[in-house]
Amino acid sequence: MAIVAAAVIVPFGILFFISGLVVNLIQAVCFVLIRPLSKNTYRKINKVVAELLWLELIWLVDWWAGVKIKVFADDESFNLMGKEHALVLANHRSDIDWLVGWVLAQRSDCLGSSVAVMKKSSKFLPVIGWSMWFSEYLFLERSWAKDENTLKAGLQCLKDFPRPFWLALFVEGTRFTQAKLLAAQEYATSQGLPIPRNVLIPRKKVHVHIKRFLMKELPETDEAVAQWCRDLFVEKDKLLDKHIAEDTFDDQPLQDLHRPIKPLLVVTSWACLVAYGVLKFLQWSSLLSSWKGIALSAFGLAIVTILMQILILFTQSERSTPTKVAPGKPKNDGKTSEARRDKQQ
Repeated sequence: MAIVAAAVIVPFGILFFISGLVVNLIQAVCFVLIRPLSKNTYRKINKVVAELLWLELIWLVDWWAGVKIKVFADDESFNLMGKEHALVLANHRSDIDWLVGWVLAQRSDCLGSSVAVMKKSSKFLPVIGWSMWFSEYLFLERSWAKDENTLKAGLQCLKDFPRPFWLALFVEGTRFTQAKLLAAQEYATSQGLPIPRNVLIPRKKVHVHIKRFLMKELPETDEAVAQWCRDLFVEKDKLLDKHIAEDTFDDQPLQDLHRPIKPLLVVTSWACLVAYGVLKFLQWSSLLSSWKGIALSAFGLAIVTILMQILILFTQSERSTPTKVAPGKPKNDGKTSEARRDKQQ
Protein backbone atom coordinates (compact mmCIF):
# COMPACT_ATOMS: atom_id res chain seq x y z
CA MET A 1 0.00 0.00 0.00
CA ALA A 2 2.86 2.36 0.86
CA ILE A 3 4.47 1.67 -2.53
CA VAL A 4 1.23 2.48 -4.34
CA ALA A 5 0.85 5.72 -2.36
CA ALA A 6 4.45 6.71 -3.06
CA ALA A 7 3.95 5.99 -6.76
CA VAL A 8 1.27 8.70 -6.77
CA ILE A 9 2.55 11.15 -4.14
CA VAL A 10 6.11 11.54 -5.49
CA PRO A 11 5.09 12.33 -9.10
CA PHE A 12 2.27 14.52 -7.83
CA GLY A 13 4.68 16.29 -5.49
CA ILE A 14 7.02 17.04 -8.39
CA LEU A 15 4.09 18.27 -10.48
CA PHE A 16 2.68 20.36 -7.64
CA PHE A 17 5.96 22.09 -6.78
CA ILE A 18 7.02 22.81 -10.35
CA SER A 19 3.59 24.07 -11.39
CA GLY A 20 3.29 25.91 -8.07
CA LEU A 21 6.53 27.78 -8.63
CA VAL A 22 5.28 28.78 -12.08
CA VAL A 23 2.05 30.03 -10.48
CA ASN A 24 4.03 31.90 -7.80
CA LEU A 25 6.16 33.55 -10.50
CA ILE A 26 3.08 34.70 -12.43
CA GLN A 27 1.51 36.00 -9.21
CA ALA A 28 4.69 37.89 -8.32
CA VAL A 29 4.92 39.51 -11.75
CA CYS A 30 1.25 40.54 -11.60
CA PHE A 31 1.70 41.83 -8.05
CA VAL A 32 4.60 44.06 -9.09
CA LEU A 33 3.36 45.21 -12.49
CA ILE A 34 -0.45 45.16 -12.36
CA ARG A 35 -1.53 45.64 -8.75
CA PRO A 36 -0.05 49.17 -8.42
CA LEU A 37 -2.08 50.22 -11.49
CA SER A 38 -5.35 48.39 -10.76
CA LYS A 39 -5.97 46.30 -7.66
CA ASN A 40 -9.25 44.95 -9.06
CA THR A 41 -7.59 43.81 -12.30
CA TYR A 42 -4.87 42.10 -10.28
CA ARG A 43 -7.47 40.31 -8.16
CA LYS A 44 -9.37 39.08 -11.22
CA ILE A 45 -6.18 37.74 -12.81
CA ASN A 46 -4.98 36.23 -9.53
CA LYS A 47 -8.27 34.37 -9.11
CA VAL A 48 -7.68 32.49 -12.36
CA VAL A 49 -3.97 31.92 -11.70
CA ALA A 50 -4.43 30.74 -8.10
CA GLU A 51 -7.11 28.26 -9.17
CA LEU A 52 -4.57 26.61 -11.50
CA LEU A 53 -2.74 25.57 -8.33
CA TRP A 54 -5.65 24.90 -5.96
CA LEU A 55 -7.42 22.69 -8.52
CA GLU A 56 -4.57 20.19 -8.27
CA LEU A 57 -5.54 19.60 -4.64
CA ILE A 58 -9.21 19.39 -5.59
CA TRP A 59 -8.18 16.67 -8.06
CA LEU A 60 -6.71 14.67 -5.18
CA VAL A 61 -10.09 14.65 -3.43
CA ASP A 62 -12.34 14.16 -6.45
CA TRP A 63 -10.38 11.96 -8.84
CA TRP A 64 -7.65 10.21 -6.89
CA ALA A 65 -9.18 9.58 -3.44
CA GLY A 66 -12.71 9.48 -4.85
CA VAL A 67 -14.15 11.13 -1.74
CA LYS A 68 -17.89 11.80 -1.98
CA ILE A 69 -18.96 15.00 -0.26
CA LYS A 70 -22.63 15.21 0.71
CA VAL A 71 -23.97 18.71 1.28
CA PHE A 72 -27.06 19.27 3.42
CA ALA A 73 -28.51 22.77 2.98
CA ASP A 74 -31.77 24.47 2.19
CA ASP A 75 -32.32 25.35 -1.46
CA GLU A 76 -31.94 29.11 -0.98
CA SER A 77 -28.61 28.85 0.85
CA PHE A 78 -27.27 26.31 -1.62
CA ASN A 79 -28.23 28.38 -4.68
CA LEU A 80 -26.63 31.52 -3.20
CA MET A 81 -23.28 29.85 -2.51
CA GLY A 82 -20.63 31.80 -4.42
CA LYS A 83 -23.04 34.58 -5.35
CA GLU A 84 -22.57 36.72 -2.23
CA HIS A 85 -19.86 37.66 0.23
CA ALA A 86 -19.76 35.17 3.09
CA LEU A 87 -17.99 34.66 6.39
CA VAL A 88 -17.59 30.89 6.74
CA LEU A 89 -17.58 29.71 10.35
CA ALA A 90 -16.42 26.10 10.14
CA ASN A 91 -15.52 23.74 12.92
CA HIS A 92 -11.97 22.35 12.92
CA ARG A 93 -12.49 18.62 13.34
CA SER A 94 -9.79 17.22 11.06
CA ASP A 95 -6.53 18.13 9.34
CA ILE A 96 -8.22 18.55 5.95
CA ASP A 97 -11.24 20.68 6.85
CA TRP A 98 -9.72 23.45 4.73
CA LEU A 99 -9.55 21.13 1.73
CA VAL A 100 -13.24 20.23 2.04
CA GLY A 101 -13.94 23.97 2.17
CA TRP A 102 -11.95 24.44 -1.03
CA VAL A 103 -14.01 21.72 -2.71
CA LEU A 104 -17.21 23.57 -1.77
CA ALA A 105 -15.70 26.86 -2.95
CA GLN A 106 -14.73 25.30 -6.28
CA ARG A 107 -18.27 23.99 -6.76
CA SER A 108 -19.52 27.52 -6.05
CA ASP A 109 -17.09 29.15 -8.53
CA CYS A 110 -15.28 31.14 -5.86
CA LEU A 111 -12.20 28.98 -5.24
CA GLY A 112 -9.81 31.67 -6.47
CA SER A 113 -11.62 34.36 -4.52
CA SER A 114 -11.71 32.50 -1.21
CA VAL A 115 -9.47 33.67 1.60
CA ALA A 116 -8.95 32.46 5.15
CA VAL A 117 -7.54 33.49 8.49
CA MET A 118 -4.29 31.53 8.88
CA LYS A 119 -1.42 31.35 11.35
CA LYS A 120 1.45 33.64 10.36
CA SER A 121 3.97 30.88 9.73
CA SER A 122 1.78 29.51 6.90
CA LYS A 123 2.81 32.24 4.49
CA PHE A 124 6.43 31.05 4.53
CA LEU A 125 5.55 27.62 3.16
CA PRO A 126 6.94 27.20 -0.37
CA VAL A 127 4.36 27.34 -3.15
CA ILE A 128 1.14 27.02 -1.15
CA GLY A 129 1.94 29.65 1.49
CA TRP A 130 3.34 32.09 -1.04
CA SER A 131 0.23 31.70 -3.20
CA MET A 132 -1.96 32.39 -0.15
CA TRP A 133 -0.02 35.59 0.53
CA PHE A 134 -0.52 36.81 -3.04
CA SER A 135 -4.22 35.93 -2.68
CA GLU A 136 -4.61 38.23 0.36
CA TYR A 137 -5.10 35.63 3.07
CA LEU A 138 -5.01 37.06 6.60
CA PHE A 139 -2.06 35.81 8.67
CA LEU A 140 -2.21 36.05 12.46
CA GLU A 141 0.26 35.45 15.28
CA ARG A 142 -2.50 34.03 17.52
CA SER A 143 -2.16 36.85 20.01
CA TRP A 144 -5.06 39.31 20.11
CA ALA A 145 -2.82 42.19 21.16
CA LYS A 146 -0.89 41.78 17.91
CA ASP A 147 -3.65 40.51 15.65
CA GLU A 148 -6.45 43.01 16.27
CA ASN A 149 -5.00 45.62 13.92
CA THR A 150 -4.04 42.96 11.37
CA LEU A 151 -7.62 41.72 11.24
CA LYS A 152 -9.07 45.21 10.97
CA ALA A 153 -6.67 46.19 8.18
CA GLY A 154 -7.27 42.95 6.31
CA LEU A 155 -11.04 43.22 6.47
CA GLN A 156 -10.83 46.84 5.37
CA CYS A 157 -8.85 45.80 2.28
CA LEU A 158 -11.47 43.19 1.38
CA LYS A 159 -14.31 45.74 1.36
CA ASP A 160 -13.67 46.61 -2.29
CA PHE A 161 -13.18 43.04 -3.52
CA PRO A 162 -14.50 42.99 -7.12
CA ARG A 163 -16.50 39.74 -6.86
CA PRO A 164 -18.20 37.60 -4.19
CA PHE A 165 -15.63 36.03 -1.87
CA TRP A 166 -15.58 33.69 1.11
CA LEU A 167 -13.60 34.47 4.26
CA ALA A 168 -13.06 31.24 6.21
CA LEU A 169 -12.51 31.34 9.95
CA PHE A 170 -11.95 28.36 12.25
CA VAL A 171 -13.08 29.93 15.53
CA GLU A 172 -12.05 26.91 17.59
CA GLY A 173 -8.47 27.97 16.92
CA THR A 174 -6.90 24.50 16.87
CA ARG A 175 -7.69 20.82 16.41
CA PHE A 176 -7.85 17.80 18.70
CA THR A 177 -5.37 14.96 18.25
CA GLN A 178 -5.43 11.83 20.40
CA ALA A 179 -9.18 11.38 20.18
CA LYS A 180 -8.97 11.38 16.39
CA LEU A 181 -6.25 8.75 16.44
CA LEU A 182 -8.21 6.53 18.84
CA ALA A 183 -11.31 6.89 16.66
CA ALA A 184 -9.29 5.95 13.57
CA GLN A 185 -7.91 2.89 15.36
CA GLU A 186 -11.41 1.80 16.37
CA TYR A 187 -12.63 2.31 12.81
CA ALA A 188 -9.69 0.29 11.43
CA THR A 189 -10.43 -2.53 13.87
CA SER A 190 -14.11 -2.63 12.92
CA GLN A 191 -13.26 -2.69 9.20
CA GLY A 192 -10.45 -5.22 9.42
CA LEU A 193 -7.85 -2.64 8.30
CA PRO A 194 -4.25 -2.22 9.52
CA ILE A 195 -4.21 -0.36 12.84
CA PRO A 196 -2.71 3.14 12.33
CA ARG A 197 -0.19 4.47 14.83
CA ASN A 198 0.64 7.90 13.41
CA VAL A 199 -1.99 8.60 10.76
CA LEU A 200 -5.77 8.52 10.38
CA ILE A 201 -7.90 6.30 8.20
CA PRO A 202 -9.14 8.15 5.10
CA ARG A 203 -12.90 8.00 4.69
CA LYS A 204 -14.71 7.80 1.38
CA LYS A 205 -17.44 10.28 2.20
CA VAL A 206 -17.80 13.61 3.96
CA HIS A 207 -21.03 15.12 5.24
CA VAL A 208 -21.30 18.92 5.32
CA HIS A 209 -24.15 20.81 6.96
CA ILE A 210 -24.68 24.41 5.86
CA LYS A 211 -26.86 27.07 7.42
CA ARG A 212 -26.96 30.70 6.31
CA PHE A 213 -27.41 33.75 8.54
CA LEU A 214 -28.04 37.31 7.43
CA MET A 215 -25.80 39.97 8.95
CA LYS A 216 -28.87 41.84 10.14
CA GLU A 217 -29.84 38.79 12.20
CA LEU A 218 -26.63 38.90 14.25
CA PRO A 219 -26.20 40.83 17.51
CA GLU A 220 -24.22 44.06 17.40
CA THR A 221 -22.10 44.13 20.58
CA ASP A 222 -18.87 42.14 21.00
CA GLU A 223 -20.21 40.30 24.05
CA ALA A 224 -23.44 39.37 22.29
CA VAL A 225 -21.60 38.14 19.20
CA ALA A 226 -19.29 36.03 21.39
CA GLN A 227 -22.30 34.47 23.13
CA TRP A 228 -24.00 33.88 19.76
CA CYS A 229 -20.90 32.08 18.53
CA ARG A 230 -20.74 29.91 21.65
CA ASP A 231 -24.41 29.03 21.30
CA LEU A 232 -23.81 28.22 17.64
CA PHE A 233 -21.14 25.67 18.54
CA VAL A 234 -23.30 24.14 21.26
CA GLU A 235 -25.92 23.60 18.58
CA LYS A 236 -23.24 22.18 16.28
CA ASP A 237 -22.28 19.70 18.97
CA LYS A 238 -25.88 18.51 19.36
CA LEU A 239 -26.21 18.23 15.60
CA LEU A 240 -23.09 16.07 15.47
CA ASP A 241 -24.48 13.75 18.14
CA LYS A 242 -27.51 13.25 15.92
CA HIS A 243 -25.27 12.71 12.88
CA ILE A 244 -23.20 10.08 14.68
CA ALA A 245 -26.36 8.21 15.58
CA GLU A 246 -28.08 8.47 12.18
CA ASP A 247 -25.21 9.12 9.71
CA THR A 248 -27.11 11.97 8.09
CA PHE A 249 -28.41 15.50 8.58
CA ASP A 250 -32.13 15.04 8.02
CA ASP A 251 -33.09 18.60 9.02
CA GLN A 252 -31.82 19.88 5.62
CA PRO A 253 -32.30 18.47 2.11
CA LEU A 254 -29.38 16.70 0.44
CA GLN A 255 -28.05 18.78 -2.46
CA ASP A 256 -26.51 17.43 -5.64
CA LEU A 257 -22.76 18.12 -5.67
CA HIS A 258 -21.50 16.75 -8.96
CA ARG A 259 -17.84 15.93 -9.63
CA PRO A 260 -16.50 18.50 -12.12
CA ILE A 261 -14.14 17.72 -14.98
CA LYS A 262 -12.14 20.94 -14.58
CA PRO A 263 -9.66 19.67 -11.92
CA LEU A 264 -8.89 16.65 -14.10
CA LEU A 265 -8.27 18.86 -17.15
CA VAL A 266 -6.01 21.20 -15.15
CA VAL A 267 -3.91 18.36 -13.69
CA THR A 268 -3.66 16.66 -17.09
CA SER A 269 -2.57 19.92 -18.72
CA TRP A 270 0.02 20.62 -16.04
CA ALA A 271 1.31 17.05 -16.30
CA CYS A 272 1.79 17.37 -20.05
CA LEU A 273 3.49 20.76 -19.80
CA VAL A 274 5.79 19.76 -16.94
CA ALA A 275 6.66 16.41 -18.53
CA TYR A 276 7.52 18.14 -21.81
CA GLY A 277 9.61 20.75 -20.02
CA VAL A 278 11.48 18.15 -17.96
CA LEU A 279 12.12 16.02 -21.04
CA LYS A 280 13.53 18.99 -22.97
CA PHE A 281 15.67 19.96 -19.98
CA LEU A 282 17.08 16.43 -19.67
CA GLN A 283 17.85 16.36 -23.38
CA TRP A 284 19.57 19.73 -23.20
CA SER A 285 21.54 19.05 -20.02
CA SER A 286 22.28 15.32 -20.57
CA LEU A 287 21.69 15.04 -16.84
CA LEU A 288 21.02 11.31 -16.86
CA SER A 289 24.06 10.45 -18.99
CA SER A 290 26.42 10.39 -16.00
CA TRP A 291 26.36 9.08 -12.46
CA LYS A 292 26.75 12.63 -11.19
CA GLY A 293 23.63 13.68 -13.07
CA ILE A 294 21.71 10.67 -11.79
CA ALA A 295 22.79 11.52 -8.24
CA LEU A 296 21.61 15.11 -8.68
CA SER A 297 18.27 13.89 -10.02
CA ALA A 298 17.85 11.55 -7.05
CA PHE A 299 18.72 14.41 -4.73
CA GLY A 300 16.04 16.55 -6.38
CA LEU A 301 13.43 13.82 -5.88
CA ALA A 302 14.46 13.55 -2.24
CA ILE A 303 14.04 17.30 -1.78
CA VAL A 304 10.54 17.19 -3.29
CA THR A 305 9.61 14.27 -1.02
CA ILE A 306 10.89 16.14 2.05
CA LEU A 307 9.01 19.29 1.09
CA MET A 308 5.79 17.31 0.64
CA GLN A 309 6.32 15.77 4.06
CA ILE A 310 6.87 19.23 5.56
CA LEU A 311 3.59 20.45 4.06
CA ILE A 312 1.76 17.41 5.43
CA LEU A 313 3.30 17.73 8.89
CA PHE A 314 2.54 21.44 8.93
CA THR A 315 -1.20 20.72 8.71
CA GLN A 316 -1.24 18.04 11.39
CA SER A 317 -2.96 18.76 14.67
CA GLU A 318 0.04 17.76 16.75
CA ARG A 319 1.93 20.73 15.35
CA SER A 320 -0.86 23.25 15.84
CA THR A 321 -0.24 26.09 18.25
CA PRO A 322 -3.15 26.81 20.59
CA THR A 323 -4.65 30.25 20.28
CA LYS A 324 -3.89 32.68 23.09
CA VAL A 325 -7.27 33.64 24.51
CA ALA A 326 -8.37 35.78 27.36
CA PRO A 327 -9.10 33.96 30.66
CA GLY A 328 -12.66 32.92 31.18
CA LYS A 329 -13.54 32.06 27.61
CA PRO A 330 -15.03 28.59 27.30
CA LYS A 331 -13.00 25.95 25.50
CA ASN A 332 -14.43 24.00 22.61
CA ASP A 333 -13.66 20.28 22.55
CA GLY A 334 -13.47 20.10 18.78
CA LYS A 335 -16.24 17.52 18.43
CA THR A 336 -18.43 19.32 15.93
CA SER A 337 -18.71 18.89 12.20
CA GLU A 338 -21.37 21.31 10.98
CA ALA A 339 -20.25 23.96 8.51
CA ARG A 340 -21.98 27.33 8.60
CA ARG A 341 -21.88 30.53 6.63
CA ASP A 342 -22.70 34.14 7.40
CA LYS A 343 -23.91 36.38 4.64
CA GLN A 344 -22.42 39.86 4.32
CA GLN A 345 -24.56 42.62 2.92
